[in-house]
Amino acid sequence: MPSVTCESLGVRFQFDREQRPVTPVLARLRRGVTESWGLRGISVTIGPGEAVALIGPSGAGKSTLLRAIAGVLPPDDGTVVTSGRIGALLATDAGLTGVLTGRENATLIAALAGLPRRRMEALLSSVASASGLGPSFDRPVMSYSEGMRARVGFAVVIEAAPDVLLLDEVHEALDHEYREVVERAASAIVARGGIVIAAGHDHPLLERIAERGILLECGTLVADGPFTDVQARYLAT
Repeated sequence: MPSVTCESLGVRFQFDREQRPVTPVLARLRRGVTESWGLRGISVTIGPGEAVALIGPSGAGKSTLLRAIAGVLPPDDGTVVTSGRIGALLATDAGLTGVLTGRENATLIAALAGLPRRRMEALLSSVASASGLGPSFDRPVMSYSEGMRARVGFAVVIEAAPDVLLLDEVHEALDHEYREVVERAASAIVARGGIVIAAGHDHPLLERIAERGILLECGTLVADGPFTDVQARYLAT
């Protein structure tokens, strides 16, 4: 069964004198390196059939937590343990390459996700339909709006049937019609025992997706409970 467990999770960022990010190796070689903890002491467990909304001000650590769960950012302290296949959409551009078409990008994303070629070819017709882009699916992505890019990325992730779906404000770039697609897809994942974790500032949308809320501030966990209760605490600050 899918699960996400963070124990005393910490993620640290290091910067040079010009405030440019540096790797740990370069940090040991350069002088004047400063550091900042994007997350510190995060302990949370999310089980099968749960939908969770991460809320908080900009810079609170929502995106950092999603990237740590996705395995993009390794912990500098504590642990992150996940089970189940993860599908993540962590940027509004969905990581698409502008010179490639929507179809070619979908193929590339599916390949990077490790889907077998035979499964990937069968997936493309479903992705083309799910994206709702029509003929634009075979046009270069550089001509796409932000919402169109998010449609392609989301369609690929959903058609790959993840056990754990991570969304970082991507849904907020979508139009009303496709937001309903996101909501239905999230509900379907939860109904089959999967996990959905969404971060953003569109609280009405998040409330429709998730019953549980987690409030982050300055990289720390401030509140965890029913979404409406956590939202009320955030808005009261």
